[in-house]
Order: sequence, then C-alpha cells, then structure tokens
Amino acid sequence: MNFFFVLNGKSLKNVSLVLIAAFFTAWFLYMENHAQIPVFSTKDGPKAVYRGERDLALTFNIGWGDEKAEPILDTLKKENVKSATFFLAGSWAERHPDLVSRIVKEGYEIGILGYNYEEYTELEDVKIAKDISKAQEVFTKLNVKSIKLLRAPTGHFDERTLKIAKRYGYTVVHWSVDSKDWQNPGVSTIVENTKKAQKGDIILLHASDSAKQTAKALPLILADIRQKGLKFVSVTEMIANGEARSKEIR
Repeated sequence: MNFFFVLNGKSLKNVSLVLIAAFFTAWFLYMENHAQIPVFSTKDGPKAVYRGERDLALTFNIGWGDEKAEPILDTLKKENVKSATFFLAGSWAERHPDLVSRIVKEGYEIGILGYNYEEYTELEDVKIAKDISKAQEVFTKLNVKSIKLLRAPTGHFDERTLKIAKRYGYTVVHWSVDSKDWQNPGVSTIVENTKKAQKGDIILLHASDSAKQTAKALPLILADIRQKGLKFVSVTEMIANGEARSKEIR
C-alpha cells in the first residue's frame, strides 16, 4: 500500500509540473498576441478612427519629395475619383505650396501628418504638441482651413497622442488596409495587398518619393474597388456617414 502512495505522489507531482508549464506557456502566448493588438482609443477618452461602416476611403501620406505626388493627383483626376484624403507633413507642405493648393482645388481632403517625420511614442508630450502646432501654423499660412484629421507620422501612437490631438481639435486617423507600397514590393503585390478592402475600410497609400510603384498600381486598385461597387469618400465623409470603429488602448 505504501508503494502505491509513493507512485501516486510522483504522478501527482508530474501532473502538477505539466499543468504549471502549460499555464505559463498559455500566459506567454496570450501576452505575446495581446501585445500585437492595435490600440486605437482610451476606454472613456478620445478615439482614433481606423474604419467606418460604409463606403471606402483612400488615404495618401506625403512626407517628402516632389516627384510622386503629381502623378498620383493626375491618376485620380483621370479616373474621376472625387474624394480622397491626403495626410501632409507640415515640412513638406511648406516646401510645396503649389501642390497643396492643387490638392485643395481638386476637392480632396487634407489631414495633418505632423510637421517632421518623428516617432510620437518616443517624444515627450510637449514635443508632440509642438510638432502638431508647428504643422498647424504652416497650413494656416497656406490658407488651408478646417483641418480636423491627424495621422501620427510613423503610424504609431499612444494614449498621450490621442489626448494631445484632441486638445488641438483633431481626430487621429489610422487605417484598416495597408498597401505596403512604401516597401516597393512590386505593383502586383501592392494591388494584392489592397484586394481585401471592403465596405468601411480606410486604405493606406503613399505619395512620397519613397513610394516608387504606387502611381502604377493605383489604376488597378481603383478598378478593383469599383468592381466591388464601393463608393470613394473622404475620411470625414466616412465618419459622418456611419459609425466609426475604434479599439481600446492599453
């Protein structure tokens, strides 16, 4: 009988060790996956838009360069796309007032991409505020009025960014579909990356000189979206036309 209890004790010990190991493994995987969840809002505070309920929004980031923005605008005009949102860095806008003027005259929406291309999550609050304020001054001088949208320059933001943006009267805008055009993976890959776009999505594209293949990919992207029967709207129109979605920041 004693022999039986010795064996039973060893078995229990082994089972306990397995259960403990399994628990920590599950916890590690949970935390690893949890850390990759995108963060878009505070629980009761300001929110960042990353998609809507209807239509589709094309968004273009421009941070530097003077060669790629114009072909993008030419393509949108040729394809009769009336609505899109351009997030412009203040430093770029300052150097290219004619292109900014063209974007406005052709009826496209402008949002702020900060002033410099800086990582907001690594800046102190006062420096984030200064970057936004400096960009705001540029667009005021360029007579671009009623800008209500802001996108973090690198796409990364946290609770502080949301609160500072709200203080300045801006809504932070992320995206739900990333074309990855800035990686220049090839026209076909950029088009494939956007094919999952559905009703309510916000697509991220670039019109900076670093995105060398976007202009060639754009007509194919537009054709695919139209084939799905989706209407192009600005981000502001998307927010106004339906319920914007957000996720809790942690």
